[in-house]
Formats: sequence, C-alpha cells, structure tokens
Amino acid sequence: MRSISITFCAAAAAALIAVPAPAALASPAGDDDRRTGTVSVTPSTTAPGAQVELWVDVCGKGRRAKGNSDAFTSVAHFRPADDKGLFAEARIRSDAEPRSYDVWVTCEDSDGKATGTLTVVHHNRPSPAAPVKAGGGGTATLAERSTEAEGPGTRHAVIGLVLAAVAAVAVALRSSRRRRDPAGS
Repeated sequence: MRSISITFCAAAAAALIAVPAPAALASPAGDDDRRTGTVSVTPSTTAPGAQVELWVDVCGKGRRAKGNSDAFTSVAHFRPADDKGLFAEARIRSDAEPRSYDVWVTCEDSDGKATGTLTVVHHNRPSPAAPVKAGGGGTATLAERSTEAEGPGTRHAVIGLVLAAVAAVAVALRSSRRRRDPAGS
C-alpha cells in the first residue's frame, strides 16, 4: 500500500518537472525583434509639477521611442544615452491626483515595448500655527485667535487687583509693627 502512494507522488513530481520544458521550447524563433522590458522612473514617487527621468533599454537597434502616462503633461521623446539605452524627461501634470500611474514606452524603430509605474503624492508641508516670538519672521500663518490668546481679560484684571490689595495690606501691617516695636527687630 505504501509503495503505491510513493509511486503516485514520484509520477506527479516527474510530470510537474517535465511539463514546463516543452512550453519554454515552443516559442517561435523569429520573435527576437519583439522585446519587452521595464521603464525605470526616477524618482518613482513624486509630486505634481515635478520632473522625472525615464530610462529604457528594450529598443535594441532602435534609437527612438515615445513614452506616455496619464500623469505626464505631454509625450516623452526618448533619445540615445550612451550604451545603456534611451533617456527622456517628463513633467508631471500639476493637477495629477495622488495615486499610482502606469508608464508605457513604445520603440519607434522596432517592436520593443516597456512598462513601469510612478506614484504621485501631494506633499502637505506643515507650517507653524502661530507666529514665533523668537524670530518667526512672519512666515507663520495665524490660526484662529481665541479670546484667551488676545491678552488679559476681566478675570485677569480682577485677580491682579486682588493680589495688589493683599500685597498693600501686607506692607501696611509690617510697617505698623515696626512703628510699634522699634527695638524688637
């Protein structure tokens, strides 16, 4: 009974190993001109209005290509860049939504194609909420001003008057003690 299960597992393993080989050998020999690859986007994460660099090396003998994306302001035209492939620059639309965008490149002199992605993010730069007394230079945006932030109010004035009255009474009492007992101090 055990030999049957071992035989079955060995047959299944042999079938899995043998099946991919004929599929790989079945590709047509004349497909060498048709190449696919990846577009390298630098930086791959950027903000609206920024410029990105695009690199591609799938065009083979072809020395011209066009790249496009829904994030670009216009079509990117590739030019030769030494032996590493083709290079282009593209500007991101200022109204591009924050998300991932597909980038695709088509070689003009061959059947080469390349794809890639780029991510657009909106940078919300934090700013101070109130002017900085130690040299903010007017760069801070004013937050909503509350009544407490505008200076002392009636409550603060009453507390100040009460403290001043207590201090005046304390000084008067101390002065009256000294007058009564000049030798005691």
